[in-house]
Amino acid sequence: MSELMEATGLEKGGIYKHFANKEELAVEAFRFAADWVTEARIGGLDEIDGALPKLRTIVERFVAEPSPIPGGCPLLNAAVDTDDGNPALRKLARASFAEWRRRIASIVEHGIESGELRRSANPSQVADTMISTIEGALVLSRILGNRSPLEHVRIPLEAMLNELETSPERTKAR
Repeated sequence: MSELMEATGLEKGGIYKHFANKEELAVEAFRFAADWVTEARIGGLDEIDGALPKLRTIVERFVAEPSPIPGGCPLLNAAVDTDDGNPALRKLARASFAEWRRRIASIVEHGIESGELRRSANPSQVADTMISTIEGALVLSRILGNRSPLEHVRIPLEAMLNELETSPERTKAR
């Protein structure tokens, strides 16, 4: 609260004039942070042609670009911090993860439909693997104080994406 007061120049009463309680403040802060990070990480994917380039862009953005928000991933932080605290915030964290998962799975589904990705690709499995791997690397990076875990996960994620790709000859034939 003291950091928020310092950042905004408001007193505690001025902050609570806009929010009913700490839980509501946390929900709004999460929404702001999640929107900001989502735009930085997966914004503009619709302008990229092809499922594989989109999936590779997601991986690359996490690996190459630090989070625009200090302190780690707001989704992961909210999921961990709200186990038993703020039900509204936990619900938002779940919804945000579900949306991220849905977006990745949708990209995979479109890749399968276009013939770019193998029919055997499991959209939910790809999404879960990407999210779990990236989030795990973010946690390790934060603990270790460097980005090397993110560099390390680039290789297995790229291998997974390469394995999903259909041969160029099959893709051209469609």
